[in-house]
Amino acid sequence: MTYKILADSACDLPLSYYDDNDVILFPLKVNLENKEYEDLKTINPSAVYEAIRRGEVPKTSQVSPSLFKDVFTEMAQNGESGIYVAFSSQLSGTYQTAQMIYEQVLEEYPEFQLSIIDSKCASLGAGLAVQECVKQRQLGKDLEEAVKQARFVCEHMEHLFTVEDLEYLAKGGRVSKASAFVGGLLQIKPLLHVEDGKLVPLEKIRGKKKLLRRMLDVMEERGVSLDTQTIAISHADDLATATELKEAIMERFHPIDVYISSIGAAVGSHTGAGTIALFFQNSK
Repeated sequence: MTYKILADSACDLPLSYYDDNDVILFPLKVNLENKEYEDLKTINPSAVYEAIRRGEVPKTSQVSPSLFKDVFTEMAQNGESGIYVAFSSQLSGTYQTAQMIYEQVLEEYPEFQLSIIDSKCASLGAGLAVQECVKQRQLGKDLEEAVKQARFVCEHMEHLFTVEDLEYLAKGGRVSKASAFVGGLLQIKPLLHVEDGKLVPLEKIRGKKKLLRRMLDVMEERGVSLDTQTIAISHADDLATATELKEAIMERFHPIDVYISSIGAAVGSHTGAGTIALFFQNSK
């Protein structure tokens, strides 16, 4: 018995991934210069980064409730079940809205089975969980097993990332203003991570080279069996640094693969250009 896999655009998988792996996409919305766009579908990340550099401040909003309603209702009418890996509930209302719409659909279709996972992850942290769902389905595993494995991936996901300007992240309410420290003139770079779905500053490091080395050191401290993992890196208009980090990871840890993808328009609207994010499994 097969099942549907659903994901929102905040997991930062490319549009081609959804098409190639039969994953249903829920795009978050981006409002830029008084126009509303659908992440991945009608706007690309480069447009957001160019606008930010011009001084524009893009806004984002969660997945349309009507889209959830349409997709869930169609699945229920067709007798289909599914699994939806949602953007962290601490960073967006998307998970809560999906859960609310699911409960509404259940009133009319009480047999409808949909597991909605609050990933407590962002970007490719959630993306790796979506890929795990696809893997489980390809292996012929049932929905219950796919949900179990996806939850495990989410619960053990480490996020390490740096942004060009932490103040920009604070303005969007994604980290507290009290936590925002600015060190541009001194080339001080913030290193952040995720705790219970929230973005939390971890350290301040001077210089890009030292920062990348420190990311690898923290990865070694927190990671488990890194040589058996697929590591992920997402970047905001900085493929060169992402590639440099990938090469260093391959040389030091010899993972199965290092997957690189661009940070999408929705997440990128809050991080700004120049963000580098690293994702791997921990031993907690």
